[in-house]
Amino acid sequence: MTQQWVDLHLHTTCSDGHHSPRDLVHLAAEAGMKAIAVADHDNIDGIDTAMTAGEELGIEVISAVELSSQWQEYSDIHLLGYGFDHHHPELTRQLADFRNYRAGRNRQIVEKVNRQLAEEGRQALDFSEIEASAGGTIGRPHIALALRTAGYVQNHDEAFDRYLVPNNVAKRFFPIAEAIALIHRAGGVAVLAHPPYVTRNHGALEALIEVFVEMGLDGLEAYNNGVNQDGVYWLIGLARRHDLIVTGGSDFHGSEDSPLAIGGGVGRLRIPYRCVEEIYSALHLMREGKNST
Repeated sequence: MTQQWVDLHLHTTCSDGHHSPRDLVHLAAEAGMKAIAVADHDNIDGIDTAMTAGEELGIEVISAVELSSQWQEYSDIHLLGYGFDHHHPELTRQLADFRNYRAGRNRQIVEKVNRQLAEEGRQALDFSEIEASAGGTIGRPHIALALRTAGYVQNHDEAFDRYLVPNNVAKRFFPIAEAIALIHRAGGVAVLAHPPYVTRNHGALEALIEVFVEMGLDGLEAYNNGVNQDGVYWLIGLARRHDLIVTGGSDFHGSEDSPLAIGGGVGRLRIPYRCVEEIYSALHLMREGKNST
């Protein structure tokens, strides 16, 4: 039987991606994906559109989200939720609160960037134009794109180095225990995204996983763009030692200067369909447990 491939970590214009949900599904079809997950940052607005497009093109689209969380000194830990009810009232309300905060944060960042541009004798960015181009939740990559379009920088990295990092405004994060619990209440499973970006120290990462498992963590994104094949094998072993499911995704945003492609990562890693099966199995066990109580 021919191996079937998936990508369970994709972004759209509903957060900081460069493609609409419908266009993203079409790109996934062209890439030969059997299943995908639209996992926008703190945003689930693109899921219905992606699911509709998936039905038309014969691609499974799994509900997903990437929550920004923190624990102790570890800030901006990314937690993926899969298979939840994306119309769940509490989830939609909490994410709306996040979007409201983020909108204010990004307006403040643009104001600070504009002060720097004024000092350089350059014309200010128009926040309303950035909003319109984003087509959804504004993120710093949208501001970076505005800087590139204006000709102030040559690429994404220069935009961050010269303007966005010096003019940053603190983000808001979910405490990770609350993020895991929220995903569970909405009926989904919680997976730690790209673990090497939390820490590359194997001992420290395993210690963190032990803590997060106690909080209810369900899985690890073993296939990710922060590791090579040996790193994937190590993360799969880590997951198995702690009875966690294994998932994978490219973290594709679609920017022109990114080396990432749908269905691949560093070294063109391929993500097998069994990752989807593991999500479904975990969801089944969770729902069986709830029904038996």
